[in-house]
Amino acid sequence: MTTLRVALIGFGAVGRAWARMLVDRRERHRKDWGIDIQVTGIYTARHGHAINPKGIHLQDAIRAYSAGDLSDLHCGLPVEDAHEWLDACPADVLVELSILNPQTGQPALDYIRHALRKNMHVVTANKGPIALAYRELREMARQRQRWLLFEATVMDGVPIFSLVRWGMPDARIRRFYGILNSTTNLILTRMELGKTLEEAVREAQAIGIAEADPSNDIDGWDAAVKVCVLANVWMDAELRPDQIEREGIRSVRPEDLRAALDSGKRIKLVCEAERLEDGRVQASVKPRPVPLYDPMAQTKDTEAFICVESDALTPLAIMERAGAGPVNTAYGVLADVLQIARTPVPPE
Repeated sequence: MTTLRVALIGFGAVGRAWARMLVDRRERHRKDWGIDIQVTGIYTARHGHAINPKGIHLQDAIRAYSAGDLSDLHCGLPVEDAHEWLDACPADVLVELSILNPQTGQPALDYIRHALRKNMHVVTANKGPIALAYRELREMARQRQRWLLFEATVMDGVPIFSLVRWGMPDARIRRFYGILNSTTNLILTRMELGKTLEEAVREAQAIGIAEADPSNDIDGWDAAVKVCVLANVWMDAELRPDQIEREGIRSVRPEDLRAALDSGKRIKLVCEAERLEDGRVQASVKPRPVPLYDPMAQTKDTEAFICVESDALTPLAIMERAGAGPVNTAYGVLADVLQIARTPVPPE
C-alpha cells in the first residue's frame, strides 16, 4: 500500500468537496490501486488550522469548519502562519486551494514556492501562480524532480492539460479560443432573455458562482488569467494578465444581445490566443458576436468551451455541458493527486 500524505491549504467549497470525494472513494483507491491518501494538515485563513501526522479525520474537519474553527483537531506545537504550518506538517504533496489574486498571485505563489523548496509535489486549482510565474515554478519542480500539476485551474476538472501533455505529444499549439468564464456566460444567457446586467449578476450570486464583488468576472480578469495559463503552458508564452487585450461585459446591453440574435449571432465573452508569424503570442478577452452555427455559440448558462488548433490534428473542440461547480473542480484536483501517487517521479 502506497501512502501519500497531503497538506491542504484552503478548505472552502472546493476543498470540502475534495475531502468528501476522498472519503467516498478511499476504499476504491486502496483496492484498485493500492493507494491511501491521508490529509495530515489543513490550513485556512479564517477557520484556523490543524496538523495530525496520523491523518485528519475529514468528516470531523468538515464539521469543525462549519462550526468555525479547526483548532481542536490540531496535534503538536502552535504555528503562527501558513509558512510555519507548512514547515511543521509532514506531507509529500501540497494541495493549494486558496483564493485567486489575478494581479499578484499571492499568497498562493509563495505557498507553492515554499512547498517546492521543501521538495514537496504541488497540486493547485489556483490560476494566479500559473499565470504569473509558470516558468519559474516549472523549473523549480523540474530541478527537484517533483510534480507541479494544475488540471483544475481552467474548465474545472475537464482534463485539457492532460489531453495535450499525454495525448498530443510533439504537437505545436498554434491557437486556441473558447468560453472560459462560467459566471459571465450565465449572465449573458440571462440578459439574452431580457434581464439587466444587475439582475443577472444577482442571480449568479444567489446560486453561488459569483462573488459578492463580481468585478473579476465582469471585467474579464478571471478569463484573462485563464488565457495566460493556457498560453504559457501550451504555447510557452510568457504573458501576464495585464498584457491580455481585455474587455469585460459591463458595456453589453440586453438590446445588443437581441440584435445579435436577430442577425444570426450570439454575443459571448471569447477568450483567444494565437501564435503570430514572428513567434509572439497575442491574446485577448472580448465580447464578440459568434455565428449560431458555431458550437461555441450553443454554450449556455455555466457551460464552457475550448477549441485547440495545432500542427498535429484538425481543430479539436471540447464542450463542458454540465454546469461548473466545486465537485468538478475537486475532481480535477483528485486526478492530479492520483497521478502523483501512481507516478511519484515525473518524467523528464
